[in-house]
Amino acid sequence: MLTVEKIGGTSMSDYLTVRDNVVLGPNGENPTTGRILVVSAYGGMTDQLLEHKKSGKAGVFAYFSSDEDAGSWREALNNVRQNMFQKNAELFNSADAISKANVFIGERLDTAERCLEDLQRLCGHGHFSLEAHLSTVREMLASLGEAHSARNMAELLKEEGVNARFVDLTGWNADKSLGMDEHILEQFKDVDLGNELPVVTGYAHCESGIMSTFDRGYSEMTFSRIAVLVQADEALIHKEYHLSSADPKVVGVDAAVPIGRTNYDVADQLANLGMEAIHPKAAKGLRQSNIPLRVKNTFEPDHNGTLITTDYVSEKPCVEIIAGKQAVYAVECFNQDMVGDLLNFEQKIMQICQRFRCTHVTKDVNANTVTHYLSSNMKKIKRVQRELEEMFPESEINVKKVSIVSAIGSDMQVPGILAKTVGALADAGISVLAVHQSMRQVDMQFIVEEAAYEAAVRALHKCLVEVHDHGIAICAA
Repeated sequence: MLTVEKIGGTSMSDYLTVRDNVVLGPNGENPTTGRILVVSAYGGMTDQLLEHKKSGKAGVFAYFSSDEDAGSWREALNNVRQNMFQKNAELFNSADAISKANVFIGERLDTAERCLEDLQRLCGHGHFSLEAHLSTVREMLASLGEAHSARNMAELLKEEGVNARFVDLTGWNADKSLGMDEHILEQFKDVDLGNELPVVTGYAHCESGIMSTFDRGYSEMTFSRIAVLVQADEALIHKEYHLSSADPKVVGVDAAVPIGRTNYDVADQLANLGMEAIHPKAAKGLRQSNIPLRVKNTFEPDHNGTLITTDYVSEKPCVEIIAGKQAVYAVECFNQDMVGDLLNFEQKIMQICQRFRCTHVTKDVNANTVTHYLSSNMKKIKRVQRELEEMFPESEINVKKVSIVSAIGSDMQVPGILAKTVGALADAGISVLAVHQSMRQVDMQFIVEEAAYEAAVRALHKCLVEVHDHGIAICAA
């Protein structure tokens, strides 16, 4: 059996647990051949290199791209260097191993710093635009995190007697750019999967630029393409948590349970809310190649995790997961002229949202109003609002911060489920601002006040998922 396994950043930060639970197994029973490990950067490292994924706090890239204070990105890069060297010191026992680890990543950091300095000087000339080079800068900086973690893991496993091999897909110092598939096949052509354990960078360089399409989901795309190209029997993602019926921190550890089985359709709904089992574009390749995906908890190796397949449908119609997203901005555009010309308005609004790289979660449409629910920071949302006001001066543009709570399942075709769900929210004293339910019957979304998020999750989980006195939840009744 050939498996391709991705190890998340939080898991990677705990090497001993990854070694004992993922690579070797609690009793040393896991094979070290017939497997490919694709690793993320250590937890928080990519945030420092780019920007914080959730808060938007500036990292090296954000400081450099703002072009306001040349000292800021240098200071941020020095902090990254210190943190990477500190991680090396924590992981390796000998001074020689620490020195080699520092030299490896130190040389790349030095090269990156020189590139940024040269680019900054070049773009000080009127004929060159910094904006034209930012995507390349972002790719270069992102690659540092995965090169650091993958090289370290390969060396650490060698110390354990494992025939590990560092496979570097970052394209560092490459003399030419290849397509992603071609690049992966080129790097794997000499790898002996029957005798070696490849430890592969989650970042893969390609001529089109992997981050221009997938941004922070790039490691999952690398993982997916490798699985497809080697025709894996199963793809696995090792995370720091189970794919559960709801966030245990919100509904309680005893109430939330691993869902066990689901399908790629449900995984797409979760990705739309930012709770990715896997990036939807990465899932596409696995889905088309009929490769099952298993999501496992790194810290519970004996649990089988959740198996995601193409054809799974729950035995009885039910809700499998209550998920959601906080800090979503509802951007409402009302215009009387929209009646009969909705498509034209929609295209212009979407172009503005895309230009500011706002993540689109969902939307409402009626005769004269379009409301887009966007995930972004307030700075970008204000820019979107100003652009809309300038483009549609006769429109009323309103912005409100809300939360989205969603009930998701592989088959939710239960008569009256929507009415019962709205009733459960009403019983909990929660006002519903908007409701979305598609004919595909795989999710229901409820827009609620920002502060009502956790209460709404608990109410829906209790109503739709948790077992009641009569033995079944409302949705399965």
